[in-house]
Amino acid sequence: MRGNRSLIDNIDWILVGLYLILVFAGWLNIYAAVYNEEFQSIFDTTQRYGKQLLWIGTSVVLAVIILLIDERFFSTFGYFIYGIVLILLVVVIFIGAETKGATSWFSIGGFKVQPSEFSKFATNLALAKYLSSMNIQLEKFKTKLIASIIIFLPAVLILLQNDTGSALVYAAFILVLYREGLSGNILLVGIVAAALFIITLFFQSINYDLWGYTIEGAELILIGIFALLNIVFYINRKKKGILLPLIGVFIASGVLVKSVDYVFTSVLEPHQSKRINVLLGLESDPKGAGYNVNQSLIAIGSGGFFGKGYLEGTQTKFDFVPEQSTDFIFCTIGEEWGFVGSFFVVAMFLGLLLRILFLCARQRSSFARIYGYGVAAILFFHFTINIGMTIGLAPVIGIPLPFFSYGGSSLWAFTILLFVFVKMDADRLEIL
Repeated sequence: MRGNRSLIDNIDWILVGLYLILVFAGWLNIYAAVYNEEFQSIFDTTQRYGKQLLWIGTSVVLAVIILLIDERFFSTFGYFIYGIVLILLVVVIFIGAETKGATSWFSIGGFKVQPSEFSKFATNLALAKYLSSMNIQLEKFKTKLIASIIIFLPAVLILLQNDTGSALVYAAFILVLYREGLSGNILLVGIVAAALFIITLFFQSINYDLWGYTIEGAELILIGIFALLNIVFYINRKKKGILLPLIGVFIASGVLVKSVDYVFTSVLEPHQSKRINVLLGLESDPKGAGYNVNQSLIAIGSGGFFGKGYLEGTQTKFDFVPEQSTDFIFCTIGEEWGFVGSFFVVAMFLGLLLRILFLCARQRSSFARIYGYGVAAILFFHFTINIGMTIGLAPVIGIPLPFFSYGGSSLWAFTILLFVFVKMDADRLEIL
C-alpha cells in the first residue's frame, strides 16, 4: 500500500495532465473532422471518433499497466524488446497488408497494427541502454558506429516497406547523440549535407553554356565546391595535414551531388519526389501533388483569428482536405478554432516538450535521462514536421501528429513511449 502511495505521489501529474489534454483535444478534432449529422453518437464505433475513443480507453489502461511495472524491467529487457520489434519489421515486409503503397501493417480480421510505430519506442530503449552502459564513450568511433546501427537498422527495414516518412523520423535520434556528447561538427556536417542536397535539386535539371561547353547543374556545383576548397586551402596552407581533409570533403560532396538523382528516382516514391519539388517551387501541381497542402492552407487561413466555430468548418465538413483526421488533423484545428486554437495546441506541445526536458535534467539514472531525451526528440520531430506539412513548410511525408491524429497504433505507441518515461521519473529516487 505504501508503495502505491509513493508511486502516486512521485508521478509528474503536470506531464500526465498535458498528455490527457492533448489526447482529449485530439479526439474532439477527430470528431469534427469526420462529423456527419447522420451519425451523432460519440460512441458509434463505425465512425473514426468512436474507434478513437476505444483507442483512448485502451491507451489509458496501457499507461496504468506501465506505471505498475518495475522500472528495471525496461532497462533489463531493452535489447530483447528491440530484437522482437526488428523481427516484426522483417516479417511485415513479407506478409504485411499494403496500405497506400506501404507494406507496413499486420492485418488480423478488422484490426490493424503498424510495428513501425512501436519501433521508435524500442529503438529509444536500446539506444538508451547502450549509451548508459559502463565504459561507453561517444568520442570513440566504435561507439558511434554501434549507436548508428541501433538507430538506422529499423529505419532501413521501414524503408523496405516503402514507408519513407516513418523512416525519416529516426533522424531525430541525432539530437539525442548530440545531447550526450556527439561533436557539433558532425551535426553541422549533416546540416551542410542537407543544404547541398536541396541546392543540387535546384540546379541539377539546368544546363549552362560556358565558352562553348555545356555544363550540367551538378557539375557546376562541384566546380564551385572545388573553388571554395581551394580558397580554404590557400588561407590555411601553412597548417599541416590540411590537404587530405579537403580532398575527403570534395569526394564526399561529389558522391552526395551525384546521388541526388538516384535518391529521387530509386529511393523515394514518385509522389514523394513530386511533393518535394512542389514544396521547393520546382513544380506547380495544385490539383495533384500540391492539392493536400493547398486545401490545408485554405482551411487554416479561412479560420481567421477565432475560427469558424466547433463543427462549423466548411473545408472539413465537405471533405476538401484529404486525410483530415490523420496527417492533416491540424488544419481542422486552424479552421474551426482559428489562430487562438492553433496557438493553444502549439503551446500545449511546447509545454509537453519543455516538461520532458526539465524532467530529464533531474534524472539520477543515465538510462532514464537518455531515454527521456529520445522521447522529446521523437515527439519534437513528429510535431514540427506534421504541422510544417499542413502549412507548406515541410514536404508531405505522411507522419501523424502525436496524440491527435486518428489511429490506434500511433496512439498506443506514443502513450507507451511517454509513460515509460513517466514511470522512470516516478522511480528516480529509488535509483542509485
